[in-house]
Amino acid sequence: ESDLFYKGIRPAVNVGTSVSRVGGAAQTKAMKKVAGPLRLDLAQFRELEAFSQFATDLDEATRKQIERGRRTVEIMKQGQYLPMSMPHQVAAIYAVTKGLIDEVPIEKISDWEAGFHDFLEAEEQELLKTLEEAKAFDDASDKKMKKAIETWNKTFARS
Repeated sequence: ESDLFYKGIRPAVNVGTSVSRVGGAAQTKAMKKVAGPLRLDLAQFRELEAFSQFATDLDEATRKQIERGRRTVEIMKQGQYLPMSMPHQVAAIYAVTKGLIDEVPIEKISDWEAGFHDFLEAEEQELLKTLEEAKAFDDASDKKMKKAIETWNKTFARS
């Protein structure tokens, strides 16, 4: 969508209206599990963001949902010629959908994400390998990913 493109959102795809011919058949189990709420969350965010332009007094829950939506949009941005592996995509989407980066300032999301991917490569190779090979996201992977994000968040906050 051109309006998303001109806002700097690339790929400029509206997840609320985008439908792939292959749909979920092209996704791994890990991606399906972590990205399940993503489409609805982004659609709700876009509606709330449009509404918030006319509202002056938003309740705390609405403000938080809008802020998480803004972080989600930032996480979903991808640089040209910068493909990302499935395990790294799963990690980033998990972090934002679980609210684990809600405290990271929006203007620092891209720095957080770049550092997080480097951190995963340096410190969590086993987790990345498990996601790559199994293509699933079980309870053990969930716990390891949450711990990895919490550890990175502490490191990032000190920088």
